[in-house]
Amino acid sequence: MSLDSSPIQILLVEDNPGDVRLTAETLRTGKVANDLHVAKDGEDAMAFLRRETPHTGAPRPDLVILDLNLPRKDGIEVLTEIKQDDSLHVIPIVILTTSGAERDVVQSYELKANAYITKPIDVHDFIAAVTSIEDFWLNIVRLPRE
Repeated sequence: MSLDSSPIQILLVEDNPGDVRLTAETLRTGKVANDLHVAKDGEDAMAFLRRETPHTGAPRPDLVILDLNLPRKDGIEVLTEIKQDDSLHVIPIVILTTSGAERDVVQSYELKANAYITKPIDVHDFIAAVTSIEDFWLNIVRLPRE
């Protein structure tokens, strides 16, 4: 077990400002120290992960929370690129999306997503979903730390 007490680095890939705000507030009040970084589309997410301009000094995320419905590059494309990249493929990816379509669930797992959560419409249920991500991925699971 690592004695590293530095905050968990989380990349949230989400274009809905309300969902970004709720996720950030939920994680900020959580039990585990974390730094939340936000990419508003798939291209920005990949630039962050690859530390390309304007993210040249970005930390490597310990966890990515990824929406599927994104502008410029959708979540399936982002997931595919991450899992095909030798320097990124071990980062756990949690899909958090409005899509409950079976084809999206199956495709995400085929592409090696680590979890698939359909976003609840109710705000309290949404907060509970984010809290469950935090409880499992930040409290129970041991993440690969760079």
